[in-house]
Amino acid sequence: MLPFKIVYGEQCILPMGTHVFPADKYRKIAERILQSHLAESSDFVEPVRASDEDVLLVHTPLYVEKLKKGMLSTREELELEVPYSPELVEAFYVMTGGSILAAEIALREGICIHLGGGFHHAFPDHGEGFCMLHDVAVAIRKMQRQGRIAKAMVVDCDVHQGNGTAAIFGSGEPEPFPKPAWSASMFAPRRPAHMKTGDNGNVFTISLHQENNYPSWKPASSIDVNLPDGTRDEEYLHWLGQALASARERFDAELLCYIAGADPYVEDQLGGLALSIDGLAQRDRMVLQFARDHGIPVMVTMAGGYADRVEDTVTIHANTVAEAAAIFR
Repeated sequence: MLPFKIVYGEQCILPMGTHVFPADKYRKIAERILQSHLAESSDFVEPVRASDEDVLLVHTPLYVEKLKKGMLSTREELELEVPYSPELVEAFYVMTGGSILAAEIALREGICIHLGGGFHHAFPDHGEGFCMLHDVAVAIRKMQRQGRIAKAMVVDCDVHQGNGTAAIFGSGEPEPFPKPAWSASMFAPRRPAHMKTGDNGNVFTISLHQENNYPSWKPASSIDVNLPDGTRDEEYLHWLGQALASARERFDAELLCYIAGADPYVEDQLGGLALSIDGLAQRDRMVLQFARDHGIPVMVTMAGGYADRVEDTVTIHANTVAEAAAIFR
């Protein structure tokens, strides 16, 4: 039996057909941790669908209407990079509700893991990069609206920069942070209009990602660590430690939202970093231990992972659960 709850339900499976995003990974992760006796069926809780009121804490009324009525433009569908359907919209509403529930449980019990979520490329007025709704942002804003927290921190360890997160919460001015000496990202001309933006006063955002990768336009997080191609375990863990230490000096969070991407893996199809499976487990250990040491409730979401072998992605995500069990037991 785990010392925390896992949010997961079959209704979270994203109906996308044949796609580079392995939508069945969520089911495979649940099966893996059950078969390995890491978890028991009693450790799982079903997600509850998010309401329109919840989603509108982050997303614009026009975008929500377009999603529900199937009114996305051709460009908007192309930016999503997933096949639109009403069933997919419903699945994202459930995913978003799962992250809200995970935040609620984490605040009550210290930690909760959502086997889905982490859709950090969604903007208030459109979706991008397989991300239709920004579940983590909605969860944070709902906890703030209900007065459960004032301040949250997002630690994003996906291989791709969390551009939606930065646009939603960022002031546009990053915190001072030492930057390795490599070239800055290219900019794309499209900048979303009608954004609901916050500031770095109540949500502190960290993104540790490959610089020369999607997205081309990277709005400023509180801390952006732009890693060069081929970054390996030791260097990655060094910069993660530096980012966490710097964030702790600047910000007191009441909830830590950890976006645990599996795609910094060396054999990921959409990534260009070179972390090993063991290095990714060490990454999880570092973030989770940071939260435990500083008494910050932590909500974990399982973000991108596109390994040549889907079983590697499943192993990486299952290891996140195992690391959390070891630290919080």
